Amino acid sequence: MLAGVALFLWIFLNITPDVLDHERAINPQIHNARAFGACAFMMLTVILCIGPAARLDKRFLPLLYNRRHFGVMTAFVAITHAGYILNWYFNFSSSDKYVGLLYANSSFGQIAGFPFELFGIFALICLLILAATSHDFWLKFLTPPVWKRLHYLIYAAYFAVAAHISLGILQDQQNHVFTVMFIAGAAAVIVLHIAAWMAERGDRPMGDDGAWVEVARTSAMREGYAKITRLSNGDRVAIFLMDGKLSAISNACAHQNGPLGEGKIIDCLVTCPWHGFQYDVRSGRSPAPFTEMVPTYRVRVVGDMVEVHPDPKPPGTYIDPVPMPVPDPDPLPDGEPA
Repeated sequence: MLAGVALFLWIFLNITPDVLDHERAINPQIHNARAFGACAFMMLTVILCIGPAARLDKRFLPLLYNRRHFGVMTAFVAITHAGYILNWYFNFSSSDKYVGLLYANSSFGQIAGFPFELFGIFALICLLILAATSHDFWLKFLTPPVWKRLHYLIYAAYFAVAAHISLGILQDQQNHVFTVMFIAGAAAVIVLHIAAWMAERGDRPMGDDGAWVEVARTSAMREGYAKITRLSNGDRVAIFLMDGKLSAISNACAHQNGPLGEGKIIDCLVTCPWHGFQYDVRSGRSPAPFTEMVPTYRVRVVGDMVEVHPDPKPPGTYIDPVPMPVPDPDPLPDGEPA
């Protein structure tokens, strides 16, 4: 991650001056600001591409582990960009440079010359909030649902950055190489999110309130793995096959709502693929001394169909695993001795 950021900045600072602005000389301070601004945009693009890419292909799941650290680094890169802007465009103003940043441009009634700086300020505030609350303390203090909603600010920040770039540097470009980069990055985010949404359309809510929900045929269950189903209320349940027995827990990790059903069971414990939190699939409890818990669900087998009840038990409730029926041996052909 560090190497990628360093390489991008090096290329932008040392190779692009003649490519992007060959028709005019460019001030080094401005070029530095553009380098860090472009880097922040590309980092945000990668961050927003990781989520849908992981939903489309599980091989991207390991990237989710470092995504919030990537976000913290993005905030620092964006601060550096803002520092170059302040110290060049507003440092020599007769008024305070922060006052100048807010009041120098007030052309709100037109697109050309619109005060795009405000979008950059808003995006930077969002990134700083996300960076400041990235530690697990805030996850526990705010609770995972609130923390997750707060971190949807990443989309607001990306929209603001896109507006900041569109109303700012793109209207000042002599060469449109960066314009192509910007459009390609934004298009990648949009296309991946649409593709992930379409892939999940088949994962329709199942079952009415109080009715058992069909999950999969017994032949489809794999030892040590889970089948994930979505209930009518939107909750997802992971049904695991362990030592020939079935157990079901919430698919949402208590840490950051990671997909528990995508982890593998070892010694009755499923490991969340995002950050390594573990839970006993029979009780939904983390091993001591950890105290995290997730809800559990009742499971049954009707004929050759595995079913789960949609009403969750309180987090940490032990439920006896349900034995998987042993399939009957194939009947012998007529006349063949046993």
